[in-house]
Amino acid sequence: QVQFVESGGGLVQAGGSLRLSCAASGRTFSNYDMGWFRQAPGKEREFVATISWGGTTTYYADSVKGRFTISRDNAKNTGYLEMNSLKPEDTAVYYCALGAGRRPSDYRNWGQGTQVTVSS
Repeated sequence: QVQFVESGGGLVQAGGSLRLSCAASGRTFSNYDMGWFRQAPGKEREFVATISWGGTTTYYADSVKGRFTISRDNAKNTGYLEMNSLKPEDTAVYYCALGAGRRPSDYRNWGQGTQVTVSS
């Protein structure tokens, strides 16, 4: 059973950068695709990016394409989300989970989330 702990969130000015980490417990992390979602207050959880188990295939939401980069280090049991050129509309709690696709229902083993706040 894989469990995730996200970290790296914080307060940043518009145009700034953050790197989120998603540390996985359990030895089977490398067997699974994983993804990042985010949820702003009063809004539904939305897809951000996903990466295949080997790290060779990635997909992004149009809203973050070209600004965010998803990656993983299976030797460290950790996934990453590099976020550049941040905008106030990127403000949300960011979650990682196992799975593939663009719907929250495609994923499981959600972490507790990490807050990202972008000031204008």
